[in-house]
Order: sequence, then C-alpha cells, then structure tokens
Amino acid sequence: MSKKTDSNAYTMIFAVVMVLIVGSLLAFMASSLKPNIKENQRIEKQQNILYAMGVNENDESSATFVDASVAGEEFNKYITKQIVIEGNKTSESDDAYLIDVKKQQANAKAGKVRKLPLFVGEKDGQTFYVAPIRGKGLWDAIWGYVAMDENMVVQGAYFDHKGETPGLGANIKQRYFMDDFIGEHLMDDAGNFKGITVAKGNNDPKNDDKTDYEVDAIAGATITGDGVSAMIKKDLSLYVPYFNNLKK
Repeated sequence: MSKKTDSNAYTMIFAVVMVLIVGSLLAFMASSLKPNIKENQRIEKQQNILYAMGVNENDESSATFVDASVAGEEFNKYITKQIVIEGNKTSESDDAYLIDVKKQQANAKAGKVRKLPLFVGEKDGQTFYVAPIRGKGLWDAIWGYVAMDENMVVQGAYFDHKGETPGLGANIKQRYFMDDFIGEHLMDDAGNFKGITVAKGNNDPKNDDKTDYEVDAIAGATITGDGVSAMIKKDLSLYVPYFNNLKK
C-alpha cells in the first residue's frame, strides 16, 4: 500500500504550501529591510557627490569614499546649496540629492519637464557645482557625478556601473580613469558646449591637453567608453543655461 505522502496530490499541496511560506518570508524580509536599503542608497549618493568634489579618503592610487558613518555630516559641511532646475525655473531643495535621475530621464522622453538636481559645494575656498549623469554601458546602466567650476571646467568625477565587464568596462570606477577628467573643459572659448569624448585614438595619452575635449579610453572597453561620452554630452549639456546665467 502506498503512503499518502507518495501521492501526486500531496506533492502538489506540499509545493504550494512551501511556495507560500517562502514567498511570505521573502516579502517580510524585503519590507523589513526597505528602510535600511533606502538609507544606504541615501548615504551612497552623498558619498558619490562628495567624492566628485574631492572630499574622499583616496590614497596614491585607490578611490575611497568618506566613511558612511560621517557621510551625512560631511555632506552638510561641504554642500552649501541643493538646486533643482525645471525648465526656466530654479529652486532650492534639501532633498534634491534624492531625485531619481533615471525617472527624470523617462519623464523627459514622455514630454514632461525634467528635474535637474545640482549641488553647490565649498571646499578650500573654491566653489564646486556637482551634477549627476546617467547612461547606458555595454551591458547595463552606468552613472556618475561630475564636479565643475563656474566655467564648466571639470574639477572631479565619479563613475559607477551596474554590470560592466570586470577588468574592462568596470574600470570606469577606477581612480586612474576618473582622475583623467580633472581639468578637462566642457565648453570652448566661444561658449559652445563640447562635452568630453572617451577617445580610443586619443593623441594625448598623458592627458596634458585639457582643451581637446578628450580623455584616453580604457583598452577593450570601447562601448562602455562611448556610453560615458554620451551621458556626459547628453546630461551635462542641459546645465549650460544655468552656467550661462552665472556669468550675467
């Protein structure tokens, strides 16, 4: 005589019960961890912005954020103003750093007015303007923060990615690549926005020429580099009217 546990009905009921139990546990864990995840995301954004304007724990070669335990304090210390640009309207908001750039890009594609966050910081007597950018790499999303002066000359940058190839495209977050952008001009002398191209055939591998609108590409990461070039040109060009108004 077969056992009840050998029947197909028992197997199906057991499977359904287990799915419900596991699903409930996962839902509970996701709900419980949501506040922690949001807090970590908030701290990470603050660290990214601070990194771009040179507030970090870098040594001679590695890229290191300020510690998470002091990120909020350092953010409030160095970031003096958070600006939201909506078309011709400019306002201030203490939560501008929480604006979802991906969502705002989608809004723009849908014909809605896009909110552009901009962070004004002061460090060692210098004013920094930090803007977030987002684009597409080889496999998935790439993003970053670029710090500029009032003339849109890059003062620092931080880049990150979701799934670029380790040792190739993933190296956009390596310090040697990010540091190449420091001093690069985004505008020409006539006030035209040029952006910065991650160039495979760059004739300035030591990056001495800061007005050629190019930095040296990462070997074997052409598509990721093209993505960095595109998001810089696409997203930072939107801030040109704001910087033009600074000079009036």
